[in-house]
Parts: sequence; structure tokens; C-alpha cells
Amino acid sequence: MTMNLLWLDDFLVLAETGNFSRAADERHLTQPAFSRRIRALEEWLGTDLFDRSVQPAKLTEAGLWLRGVAQDLLAQVARLPGEARTVAEANASTLRLASTHALSLTFLPGWLSGLEARADVGRIQLDSDVLQRCESLLQQSKVHMVLCHAHAKAPGLLEASGYAFATVGSDEMIPVSAGDAQGKARSRLPEPRASQVPLLSYSEASGLGRIMRAVIGHDLEKLPVQTVFSAHLASVLRTMALEGRGIAWLPRTLIADDLAAHRLVEAAPPRWRIPLEIRLYRDAIRLGRAAEALWEEARQKAETDRMPAIG
Repeated sequence: MTMNLLWLDDFLVLAETGNFSRAADERHLTQPAFSRRIRALEEWLGTDLFDRSVQPAKLTEAGLWLRGVAQDLLAQVARLPGEARTVAEANASTLRLASTHALSLTFLPGWLSGLEARADVGRIQLDSDVLQRCESLLQQSKVHMVLCHAHAKAPGLLEASGYAFATVGSDEMIPVSAGDAQGKARSRLPEPRASQVPLLSYSEASGLGRIMRAVIGHDLEKLPVQTVFSAHLASVLRTMALEGRGIAWLPRTLIADDLAAHRLVEAAPPRWRIPLEIRLYRDAIRLGRAAEALWEEARQKAETDRMPAIG
């Protein structure tokens, strides 16, 4: 009998739920078909993986061991296509880069122009998405690098996994709202006993939201603010702020023109600003020629600009 990788997916779902019927539904199988696949895996291994005498079903010692092994194996399998493409592109001139939406619109074009003035970085294929998706693309080796905002108090998946990075720029999140006829903020962060102020917030998938919650979330909860709108993207919150819907914490790189034209006005004292790093993370495996060339130029430029050292 040959082991089927689908059995490992089945096994992990059942390990999570402990319920054959619910696990079968999640795998879009009938319960008898699902049970046969679990039994086939057990027969292939030569041991029971679940104690079926209790409800919910519990993992045996062998099952506990296999759970960790299966997670690692499936993660390795998910990386194979990206790593295969990287090997095939060892001498190719295409760089696959992922960037968060805000930096794709603001920082990325000028930063690339600066690198291209120093060296030929070749053709670039860009994926612009929310941070969680960008992190996933790099973890699966589907892109060579990720450009994103970062803060020491809000480590992300890439930092936690030990990916090398270079700090290639700086930014800051500023609480802003639309200005009134006198050029003052329509909404302003209040003192604790003031009336409620509308807040334009980031969703859970947002990297900027993760930073905001980690750095000022606790202090913000002490104030009478009310979330009236949330979104993944800073560009969407910017639009809502321009319409006078409330206060949003937005990257200076995104709203520099709005601040200069007084379309948006700082809506809180400077202590509420959040300093940001702009980081370039790279895959741990050997990259193609174009990607390695860009990484080296980015690293050298960061050192020249006296940015913090590579992580």
C-alpha cells in the first residue's frame, strides 16, 4: 500500500475536531469514506492513531507524534513548487517580489528607482496584498522577497521564523482626520472624560493593524473611542478619513500630500504617532541571479543610508 498525502490532511482535521462526522464534512467526504481513509493511514503505519472508545476521539501516543510530523511534512510539500521554480530560475532575470498595498503605492516605486540607478536589477514581478498573504507567499517560496512595515513590539511570522531582513526605510503612523473650515481636525483624540470619537480601524488581516494594536491598543482602550468602520487597507481608511468619517492611523508615506494640502490634519498629540521600519525580507534558500543582485544592492544601500543592520 502506498501512502496518500491526502490522508495526512484528513488526519490533521480529525486530530483538531475529534469528531469523525464533523471532520468528514470539512473534508467534503461521506463519513464512511473518511473513516476508510483514516483506517488506511493507520494500516500503512501499522498502529492506531486515535482512541475511538471516547468522545471526542483522542490521539494515541503515535497520533501525537504523527501530528507534528504531518504538519512539517505538508509544509515542506507546500514549499516544493516555489523552491523548484527558484532552482529553475537560478540564472533568470525575473525577481518575484511581494509588497503590502500601502508600500506598493508609495515607497516601492522610488526605492526601486534608487536601486536601479546603482545596478541592473532585471525584470520584477510584483504581488501586492495584505501582510498575511505576503508572509504566506514567502514561507511557501512563491516569492523571493517581501517588502512590509514592521515594529519591534509587533513581530510577524517572518521574524518569528528567522527570515533574514534588511531595514530599507522608515515611516510612521499618524492619527489624522479631515480638516474643518478653520483647518482643524474634525475629530480629535479626546481626554478620558470627553465624548466618544469615531475610529477608523484596521481588520485582523492588516499588518498595520497588528502594529497599531501592539503599540497603542492598550492605551487606546482607555479612551472613549468607537470603531465605526474597519478595513484591511490603509488606502481605504484614508478615503474614509478624507470624507470626515473619523480618525485613522495612516502611514506618512501614504498621506504626505494630504497633510501638506491640509486635506488631512493630525488629530492627536505627537506621542500618539507610531514609528515604523520598512523591511525587506528574503527567502532562506539560494535565490536567482536577479533576486540575489537586488538583495545585495538593498543591503548595501541600507548600510550606506545607516539603516539598522540585517536581521
